[in-house]
Amino acid sequence: MGEVNLARVDERLIHGQVMVTLSQKNGVNSIFVVDDVVAKDKFMRELYKSAGGRTGQKTIVITPEKAAFYWDEYQFKDYSCILIAKTVSVIYDLVKHGVPMKELNIGGIAQKDPEKDILVTKSVYLNKNDAEKLKDLNENYGVEDIYFQATPSAPKSNLKDILKQFDL
Repeated sequence: MGEVNLARVDERLIHGQVMVTLSQKNGVNSIFVVDDVVAKDKFMRELYKSAGGRTGQKTIVITPEKAAFYWDEYQFKDYSCILIAKTVSVIYDLVKHGVPMKELNIGGIAQKDPEKDILVTKSVYLNKNDAEKLKDLNENYGVEDIYFQATPSAPKSNLKDILKQFDL
């Protein structure tokens, strides 16, 4: 049975030294890029597979629906993966579907709505809805370690401190 060794939310998906460093985490043998747009665009899919290949890990690019199916049917086979998505919602839906994960890194989310999005770290804007989803994952779905860290060398901010900004 496979596992999600680390989940990450980062709008850039696979990029530079961040993924090279993260992919060297103990036990990781693959990267799952979970994104509708990238998975459905042959050029983008191949681009991300190539970028992931530079980490030395097998890179699989799939839609959220296919990721859920792959878990249901195969429990991710023997892959110990970094599962990366652009949004908190994709991770939230996968966990609620039954894909287990213990560690979630929030790396980079750009501002979408200046009226609702708050800059919670140097590289992450969050709205209250996503903050509530993260709290739910932590309290009710076994995602024990949720933290905000753009790069492995940057300081970590923990979920509890971020949730205070939303009075949660």
